[in-house]
Amino acid sequence: MQNLKKLLKQREELMDLVEITFFIPCLNEEKEVINTINKLVSTVTPLKISYEILIYNDGSTDNTQKLVEDYMRNHSDLFIRLINNRRRMGLGFNYISGAFVGVGKYYMMICGDNSEPPESILKILEKKGLADIIVPYFGNDDNRILFRRYMSKLFTVIVNLLNGYDVPYYNGTVLHLRENIMRWSPVSSGFAYQAELITILLDMKKTYVQVQVANNDRREGFTRAFYLLNVLSIFHSLLQVFFRRIRKIIWEM
Repeated sequence: MQNLKKLLKQREELMDLVEITFFIPCLNEEKEVINTINKLVSTVTPLKISYEILIYNDGSTDNTQKLVEDYMRNHSDLFIRLINNRRRMGLGFNYISGAFVGVGKYYMMICGDNSEPPESILKILEKKGLADIIVPYFGNDDNRILFRRYMSKLFTVIVNLLNGYDVPYYNGTVLHLRENIMRWSPVSSGFAYQAELITILLDMKKTYVQVQVANNDRREGFTRAFYLLNVLSIFHSLLQVFFRRIRKIIWEM
């Protein structure tokens, strides 16, 4: 019995080997992935917290994999792991997968296109421990093009109408307790996975705090969120949010 208790204690200690797992998704991000890593490291290192970096290379056809592998060889002092998908699995799928692969108490995505300003990362991390979920939102600091801002606001309004909450933003670099993602992971794996995850956690009475941050828009290219398959996946997530609210109403009757 003593050996069993010892093993259980060791398992609990292994659950949170570092304080934060940073998840960096990459799909053909050879131009920005190294800048993203360098910015994250330079921003977080002065905080004196333990962390790991999980880089998910989601079937990239450019030099993303080689650049990250070279970086890892030249920075062996950093806790960086690279996961290479042979075929594209999608942002939501990789996000959930990273929560199971990671060993941090907290879990936070950093976009591979280098779009998060350092001060925004710091603002989110400053709220760590105040609630189960730290939700960033842009407010008047939103630097995206007009079309993306309107679409984002429309999406937020729709999700709030469907679930009955008043969350200011359902995407971006949300800070979670990693165990919550593993326990309450969403059904969908597309671009709206975060909205589904947050609404699940709120249904489970998890707490959240908001923090207003600045952002940078993509320097070039078109956001993949509006590709047909991604639009369909977003619609699927919205249906999941709506059906969950219906189930909750029925159970409470």
